[in-house]
Amino acid sequence: MMTPTRYIVLVLTILISLHYILTITHEEYGKATAVSRLTGYIKGPQPPYKDGVPEQYYKPSDPVALPERKANATFVMLVRNTDGPGIMNSMKQIEDRFNRKFQYPYVFLNDKPFTENFKKYVSQLTDAPVEFGIVPPEHWKQPEWIDEQKATAAREDMMRNNVIYGGSITYRNMCRFNSGFFYRQELLQKYRYYWRVEPDVKYFCDIDYDPFLLMQDQNKVYGFTVSLYEYEATIPTLWQTVKEFLDENPELLPADNAFSFISDDGGLTYNRCHFWSNFEIGDMDFWRGEAYSKFFDYLDSKGGFYYERWGDAPVHSLGAALFANKSQIHFFNDIGYRHEPFQHCPQGDIHTNGKCWCDPGANFDYEWYSCLSRYDKLF
Repeated sequence: MMTPTRYIVLVLTILISLHYILTITHEEYGKATAVSRLTGYIKGPQPPYKDGVPEQYYKPSDPVALPERKANATFVMLVRNTDGPGIMNSMKQIEDRFNRKFQYPYVFLNDKPFTENFKKYVSQLTDAPVEFGIVPPEHWKQPEWIDEQKATAAREDMMRNNVIYGGSITYRNMCRFNSGFFYRQELLQKYRYYWRVEPDVKYFCDIDYDPFLLMQDQNKVYGFTVSLYEYEATIPTLWQTVKEFLDENPELLPADNAFSFISDDGGLTYNRCHFWSNFEIGDMDFWRGEAYSKFFDYLDSKGGFYYERWGDAPVHSLGAALFANKSQIHFFNDIGYRHEPFQHCPQGDIHTNGKCWCDPGANFDYEWYSCLSRYDKLF
């Protein structure tokens, strides 16, 4: 028979063990995940990205051996003149790991004129065409119809609550621009596909195939590497606004969309999952289409980019999940990527073939704050 003392010791041991397990599971989301924690996580049918990229999209070392075929695509970089060193770092990695072989053009955008030094230094990093554009004020600045008193109060409240970028108008301008205006820029009108690149990001793996052609041939509209939960304090009324739009426009929803990625209860609430848009490869014709255009215009009319702090990541993610077929959203499993503090490092054969230099254990895919498991469950 167990004595009271032994019973107390047993209970304490169980409680301490549970506390330890929960601590490990809910560790700060920027920390590495052990490879053993990834094994056997996914259940049910295998997501399409698990099958890998078909050989037809790879380009041999000798480009003469393959007839040239390219998508109508470009890199897009929204930067300031002061971002020169950081964007050169990102661009050099893009060139070394992918674009020196594929030669896709670059479009740089800024709300102010680029300096001659900026244009000189970034142009020297590539043999591909490079263009520089200025964002018109009506696409960048806070609209005049915004109630500034209400917007100021919102910023002050966020600053008191230590919400990241909570007091910044410039950040809100950027989020609104990336949500609904970048694909309308004059320099981008001749392109269909884009690859968004930001300063001081890392690309860990050689990319020997063409992601743009993959998107084109397989009718994909949105590609990502990292997904996670949005800060709830930045979007308190976003989902209610989305539901109002859907109630008014139910015909815009395709039957086999990715609705279950963004809601766990049939649309009653938003689970805050989104694709991290600092990396995205997408189809600008999808953003230019009727469904997303109406969607963005409706959101913009409510002022949430300024009265709250709606980000382009949840707005793009909601748009893709609602208005595209789930098969049109692609996880680029083989593109190793880091934007502080999160990173995706490919696992298994992709990593062991010598094409990547990241630590496969330092991988955000199935951390507790990641939403990749919800994407996997779509299939």
